[in-house]
Amino acid sequence: MTSLIPSDDIESKKLWWHSRRGMLELDVLLVPFVEQVYPTLGVDDKARYKKLLSCEDTDMFEWFMQRSRPQDPDLQRIVDMILNRVQPD
Repeated sequence: MTSLIPSDDIESKKLWWHSRRGMLELDVLLVPFVEQVYPTLGVDDKARYKKLLSCEDTDMFEWFMQRSRPQDPDLQRIVDMILNRVQPD
């Protein structure tokens, strides 16, 4: 699938690089999400995604492996959106 991020959009490039975490389990979830879904999100969900990127990799790993859940409802919403994309009901 092609990326929806314009190649000249500096903010999108920064988000793409911040989505690359260096942990394969996170990279395979976050990079396709930022390329394909993020551009279609509303302002609030874009803010939630940016907030997620400020979290520790170990916390994100636990959330995405469904070993724990974020305490913050905003983070839980974006985690659920990303998980539902790869494992729809």
